[in-house]
Amino acid sequence: MIPVLSRFLAGALLAALSGLATADCPRIVSQSPYISAALDWLARGHCIVGVSRYDTRDLPRTGGVMDPDAEALAVLDPQLVLTSNWAAAEAMQKVVPAGARLLQVDGFASLADAEAMLRRIGEASAVADLDARLAVWRRDWQAAAAAVGGQGRRALVLSACSAMPYSFGRGHYVGDAFAAAGFVVVESAPRLRHIRPGEEIEDLLSAVDVLDPEVVFSLDRKDAEQCNALLGLLPVPVIHLDGANFFHPGTGLVAGFAELADKLR
Repeated sequence: MIPVLSRFLAGALLAALSGLATADCPRIVSQSPYISAALDWLARGHCIVGVSRYDTRDLPRTGGVMDPDAEALAVLDPQLVLTSNWAAAEAMQKVVPAGARLLQVDGFASLADAEAMLRRIGEASAVADLDARLAVWRRDWQAAAAAVGGQGRRALVLSACSAMPYSFGRGHYVGDAFAAAGFVVVESAPRLRHIRPGEEIEDLLSAVDVLDPEVVFSLDRKDAEQCNALLGLLPVPVIHLDGANFFHPGTGLVAGFAELADKLR
């Protein structure tokens, strides 16, 4: 039995949140920042009533991708819970409130997968002009990619501003994006390679030696205190880009290509 005070607080919270989602969209919980970014791009950001602990927006927290908070979800009374397919479907079904729809998406496998992710989220959140939005996005990113002019240069694409650097292969959205911009992505791992001691490639110098790129692209995180020191010692050009345009599939791609073209000029 829920205590009277707890019931009162839950009711008060729901009343306070009632204005966040309007009649034209469902009450949505987003369990990942990249899903929140997709909802913003789809003009469904105002439908979000709860977010994961990793999100920066000022909304109630509902745990993480792998450990959602069942009590927080129940209080928010969502109609749609969106999360990554990294979480086990059976575990998610146990914590999603009765009557709420659970939708798990990916988006990180390729550009086509990113578009499929945007479409699934758009359909689930009742975006009326979804086809038109996706058509414009596809046209714009293809034009922006063509303007980059990679010219078949061998490229190593890294995220080196975290605890351990990793590189992107063609089986990842980022690798596919750089291939679309005209580069030959040299990473041979199918999706991601973690570069760290004890692995086949132990550091960034070894990565350049083994994979033989003509240029290295570093996707930087604004919140990172520092990037890997070896970036400054690599014997090939290193071009730094705003990682935020690539870490969230689809939503920042046009801006990412525009910055890439500008840096190459």
